[in-house]
Amino acid sequence: MSESSRGGGDGVRMGEMVARTGVSERLLRYYEDQGLLRPQRLASGYREYAESDVDVVARIRTLLAAGLSTATISQVLPCVTAKLEPRCEVLIDQLHQERDRITASITALEESRRLLDGVLSTPMVNSVTDSE
Repeated sequence: MSESSRGGGDGVRMGEMVARTGVSERLLRYYEDQGLLRPQRLASGYREYAESDVDVVARIRTLLAAGLSTATISQVLPCVTAKLEPRCEVLIDQLHQERDRITASITALEESRRLLDGVLSTPMVNSVTDSE
């Protein structure tokens, strides 16, 4: 998904990546495990990210905030521009399915809130006073 820098020393190291993206080392490693980032490994074992990976992380965070899973994001990332504009026809169908899933979740949450509001609007029963 991301192009890694191939020359030693001209990429972005983990600490700088954390500072520039606001994402923890643990999350960056998780994104790598999920195939969302592919940093170069230096001979020392350190990760070196491409400059473009800073923007990739921002897109990942935006897509996560939109409710997409990392599995879905791994399919979406290659099909969107830097401004998250779709480039692949198949992406549109998949995003409609994700939107439908999110809409169903919202409907279920609204019903849960309605039920909770009903419980909260019921006067509290004082067991000592009301039992007499």
